[in-house]
Amino acid sequence: MTRQPTRSSPPLLALRGAALSFGDRVVFEDAAVALGAGDRACLVGRNGSGKTTLMRTLAGEIELDRGERFVQPGTRIGFLPQAPRVEPGRTVAQHVAAGLRDSPLERRGDHTVESILDRLDLDGGRAVDTLSGGEVRRAGIARALVSQPDLLLLDEPTNHLDLPTIAWLEDELGRFAGGLLLVSHDRAFLRTLSNRTIWIDRGAVRRHSAGFAGFAEWSARVLAEEDVQAARLRQRIASETQWLREGLTARRKRNMGRVRQLQAMRSEKAERLARPGNVRFTLAETERSGDLVLQARGIEQRTPAGQVLVSGFSATLKRGDRVGIIGRNGVGKTTLLRLLIGELKPDRGRVRIGFGVAPVYFDQRREHLNPDATVHDTLCPGGGETVEIGGRSRHVVSYLQDFLFEPRQCASPVSTLSGGERNRLLLARLFSRRHNLLVLDEPTNDLDVETLELLEQVLADYDGTILLVSHDRDFLDGVVTSVLAFGPNGAVVEHAGGYSDWAARQQDRSPEPASRGRPVRRRRPANRTPPRKLSHRDQRELDSLPERIDVLTAEVARLRVTLEDADLYRRDPALFEETSARFARAGEELQAAEERWLELEMLRDVLAQAGQG
Repeated sequence: MTRQPTRSSPPLLALRGAALSFGDRVVFEDAAVALGAGDRACLVGRNGSGKTTLMRTLAGEIELDRGERFVQPGTRIGFLPQAPRVEPGRTVAQHVAAGLRDSPLERRGDHTVESILDRLDLDGGRAVDTLSGGEVRRAGIARALVSQPDLLLLDEPTNHLDLPTIAWLEDELGRFAGGLLLVSHDRAFLRTLSNRTIWIDRGAVRRHSAGFAGFAEWSARVLAEEDVQAARLRQRIASETQWLREGLTARRKRNMGRVRQLQAMRSEKAERLARPGNVRFTLAETERSGDLVLQARGIEQRTPAGQVLVSGFSATLKRGDRVGIIGRNGVGKTTLLRLLIGELKPDRGRVRIGFGVAPVYFDQRREHLNPDATVHDTLCPGGGETVEIGGRSRHVVSYLQDFLFEPRQCASPVSTLSGGERNRLLLARLFSRRHNLLVLDEPTNDLDVETLELLEQVLADYDGTILLVSHDRDFLDGVVTSVLAFGPNGAVVEHAGGYSDWAARQQDRSPEPASRGRPVRRRRPANRTPPRKLSHRDQRELDSLPERIDVLTAEVARLRVTLEDADLYRRDPALFEETSARFARAGEELQAAEERWLELEMLRDVLAQAGQG
C-alpha cells in the first residue's frame, strides 16, 4: 500500500518561484513543486510540454533562470533519466555501483549491487555497451534504486520494458518507503502508484491532490473553466472596445491605462487560444477482405544459434479479429508478427494469407522510415501535394497538421524528428493507405497519454483486422479481443479477452501470489450464479439516459449560442455570469451522463454474453 504524504513535514525537494526558458520558449514560469516522504506524484503533460526538462531541473542537472531549488540536507535522490547514459568499457555491475556514491551502503557495495542485479535479472559481468534498450533501462533502474534513496525521480521507467518487468517494478515501487515522482505513458502504472498529480501545460505547472486516476476529470474541469474565463474575456473585450471607440479621442490622456488594460486582455486571450491541439486520426477506407485473413499451420522458427522462438503454432485469423501478442522481451513477438504477415518464411509449417488481404505494417524500429527523406516526401514519395484520406483529397500540409506537425516541418528530414514525431509520421503514412489489416509493433512508444487514448479509440472503431504487439496494458485492454501469449520453449497460446483477462486467469491458476505484496485474485465460489441481466434499477436508468443526454446536449448548444452574444455582458452582467455557470455545469452533467450510459451498455453486453455462455 502507498503511504499518504505527511504535509506538516518539510519537503525533501522543492522548486519555488521557478522559471526556465530556452530562447523565446517558456518551459515553465513561477512553478512551485514540493516532494516529501510518502509522496507518490506523477508528472503529466503533452509531448514537448517540458516534463523531462522539469524532471532534470529537480534532479539538479539544469539550472533555473529564476527561483530556488531546495534540497533537505542529507537527502539521497535516485534519478533515472529518460535516456539513461552508459560509459563504454564499464561492466553492468560497475555502472550500477556508481549509484552508491555518497551512500551509507557504499561500504557494502558488492553485496548490495549483486542483490539488485539479481532482482532485475541482469548479468553484472556484461559490458554496458552490449545491452539492448530494455536492458539499459533496467540497469538505470538498478542504479537509481541501489542506494535506497529517500526520493526517486523516474523519467519513463517502463519504456522498452516487457510486461513481467513492469509488474515487478510496479510491485517494488509500491513497497518503496520514500518519495516518488514518475513520468510515464503507461496509464495503468501511473494509476496504481500515484497519489498526487503535477501537470505541466503551456508553461504553467498545476498541482492536484489526487493521483492519475482522477487526472482526466480534473484536467477537463480546468479546461472547461478556461473556456468560461475565455468567454468572459471575449465579452469584456467587446465592451471595452465599444467604450474606447465611442470616446477614446476626447479622453486620450486620461484613458491610456484602459488602453493598456485592453491590450493585456487581448494578449491573455491569445495565450488561451494557444492551447495545443489534439491529434486527429482518420483512417482511409478499408478494402474489404475475405472472411479468412490468414491461417498458420504448425509454424516453427529458431534463431541461427538454434534457440526455439516459435514451436508448433497454429491459428486462424478472421476478418474483424483484433489480436494482441504478449511476452517477455526477446522471446520472439516481432518474429511471430513477421511470420504471420509473410515477411519471414518459417523453418517449418506454413502461413496462408487470405484473398484480398492488404496489410500495413508499423514496425518497432521505424525501419520503414527513410531518415534522409523529408516529412512531405514520406507521405508523397512520388511527388504531388495531396493524399487521399477517407475517400477525399487532402493537402499534405493540412493532413500533417492533424498529427501536430507544423507547416515548416514538412521540409524537415525525418532524421531531425523526435521519437514521438517519428511515431506520428509513421502513423500518418500508414493511415493514408488503403488497407484491411493493421499490423502494429509497439505503436505506443513515445506517444503522450492524450494521443494514446485517441489512437485507442480509433482502433476500437476500425472495421478491419488488427495484429498488435504492445506492453501497454490499458492499450491492449482497449483494443484487442484476444491475446497470443508466449510461454516456455516457444509455445504460443491464444486466450480470449484483453490483457487483464489473461492476467486474471494466470493468477487464478497460481497457488501463490504472482509477486510479493499483492493479494491473489480468487475464483468466485462455484455455487454462486452470476447475474445474467441488468438489475431493474440499472435497466430503468439505462432506458432514461438517452433522453437525458438529448436534453443536456440541446441545453449546452443553447447556452453556447447565448454566450456568443457579444453584447450580453455589457447588457446584463448578472445574466452572463449565471449563463456561464450553468454552461459549465451542464457540460459536466452531459459528460457524466454519457459515461454512465456507456458503462451500463458495456455491463449489459458482458452479462448477456455470460448468460449465453
